[in-house]
Amino acid sequence: MAASRNQKIAAATAAAVAIAIPAEGLRRTAYLDPPGILTVCYGHTGGVVKGKVYTLDECKALLDKDMANALAAVDRCAPNAPWQVLAAFGDAVYNIGPTVACDKSKSTAARLLAAEKWEEACKQLPRWNKSNFAGVFVELPGLTKRRAKEMDLCLSYKAPSLGAQG
Repeated sequence: MAASRNQKIAAATAAAVAIAIPAEGLRRTAYLDPPGILTVCYGHTGGVVKGKVYTLDECKALLDKDMANALAAVDRCAPNAPWQVLAAFGDAVYNIGPTVACDKSKSTAARLLAAEKWEEACKQLPRWNKSNFAGVFVELPGLTKRRAKEMDLCLSYKAPSLGAQG
């Protein structure tokens, strides 16, 4: 039996959050991330109040909202993606924005997702391990590790399901 849409979104959300939380860490007071963006909680960047100490409940709510938005973006651009692909690209979008999954003019991964070439799209994730510092793109070890985890999850869509008959 195929998973329902809600089950697909729930599985993708759980898997994406499992990558995001340890990769982002939790910081309840705003800080500047490596590219210099004011950030708080689990990597939230929109409307951050400098100097405010966020509660754990606020941080969880921001994570839930931001991840839901990231997964929705990927789902719009690749509506037939298996949940593992949705989760992996959902985490990537949560971390670096929708270009990776949706902008076919700037992203080979986005073109491959749109063509439903899941394996090739998954293998593009490691290329997105750089950040812009003063106009120069620099590889970041944390991004390299995160993209590898996303790629592993992404490629796991090929594994047989638990209910598969031999």
